[in-house]
Amino acid sequence: MQSTPRLNRICRIVAGLAAAALFIGGSPAWAYPLDGFAATGIRRLVYLQMIGEGKIKGPAAVAGARKGVAGIRLNLINEEGHRVDHLPPADPGLQARIDALFPNRHDSYALMVLDVTPGRPVRLAARQADRSFSPGSVGKLAIAAGIFTELSRMFPDHPDRRQHLLRVRQVTAGGWIHTDTHDVPVFDPDTAAFASRPVLETDRFSLYEWLDHMLSASANSAASVVWKELLLMRHFGADYPPTAELEQRFFDETPKPDLRDMAMSVVNDPLRAVGIAQQQWQLGSFFTAAGKRRVPPGGKSGATPEGLMRFLVALEQGRVVDPWSSLEIKRLIYMTAKRIRYASSPALAEAAVYYKSGSLYRCKPEADFKCRKYQGNVENVMNSVAIVEQPDGRVYLVTIMSDVLYKNSAVEHQSLATFIDRILKQ
Repeated sequence: MQSTPRLNRICRIVAGLAAAALFIGGSPAWAYPLDGFAATGIRRLVYLQMIGEGKIKGPAAVAGARKGVAGIRLNLINEEGHRVDHLPPADPGLQARIDALFPNRHDSYALMVLDVTPGRPVRLAARQADRSFSPGSVGKLAIAAGIFTELSRMFPDHPDRRQHLLRVRQVTAGGWIHTDTHDVPVFDPDTAAFASRPVLETDRFSLYEWLDHMLSASANSAASVVWKELLLMRHFGADYPPTAELEQRFFDETPKPDLRDMAMSVVNDPLRAVGIAQQQWQLGSFFTAAGKRRVPPGGKSGATPEGLMRFLVALEQGRVVDPWSSLEIKRLIYMTAKRIRYASSPALAEAAVYYKSGSLYRCKPEADFKCRKYQGNVENVMNSVAIVEQPDGRVYLVTIMSDVLYKNSAVEHQSLATFIDRILKQ
């Protein structure tokens, strides 16, 4: 437990930063959203707030990353007629402009764009939206939906108790993390010591922080830890969290086929609950080799742009579990640190962007070819899902999947973001 002086120091830091935020742009700034530490206990938020306050050095958040917790809303929560199982037909004008982007681009590009700007008719455009790809790290959204589903089972009428558990439940990494090279932010608010490094077996974070590492840093280690906790939630129910001894016994004594079936249920059932069919999105295995050894895979992972779009629409409608859970997931994917790939487009700098991406590239020896990140010559999958809220009032949802060999797909997706944003101004 933290000492009283340390708690007082942290409270003073947070209170001071929250007060200062009121004077930046007339609304809470340096926005999980960055003013969310008090509710979540995610320590990296204090680090980013301190950068914004000028107390420590670091890159400042772009304009679109400065929303406060209260400024994030679900765009379709009160709307009728936008049911996830009734996406509108393609809008001819929007479809023509989107199609014009692709005559000279690779034929693997598959996407769906949905304009839900308030006060305008809903517009949709699609290209090969039923084409399936490996979802990569986009699949971690299914794990997020899974943990909020299990929390709702435990506390169906008490979101405050769900949030409390996310904040206070501390989980040690253990062997589930192997092997992952993704860095995660590790910050001590008391000493202001910061490090960006891979997770260690001895690391101990709250469930909220593991979720943040999984979605913000996209750490495979965090995804496996959270998925493991999902299994414990499903098995122990009201008796979660178990003791370390009971947890070990559960994984040692439960037959592997039962573990596999439970693992597939906790992450895929929430997708089926919002109308996403198995062929549209399925998560099949843990994100680390250690996780796959302990819990056997249940099939091949796959997703389509339409399946991912159905998820985003359900999120905006408050139907991913319930409105509280949907809003909390949206906050967890609100980009407040470095923007990458699709979200790094300069055209989105002033926009609030709620984003997850995934990549998978493989190389083989080839004359005059050097294997680089996101430029595989065997496989080069890049996936982007984004909710974009521009200051001019435009709100749109995008899901893009591609497998373009040799090219830097991160740059390609960034370029597409610029073109799509320009089209949606029309």
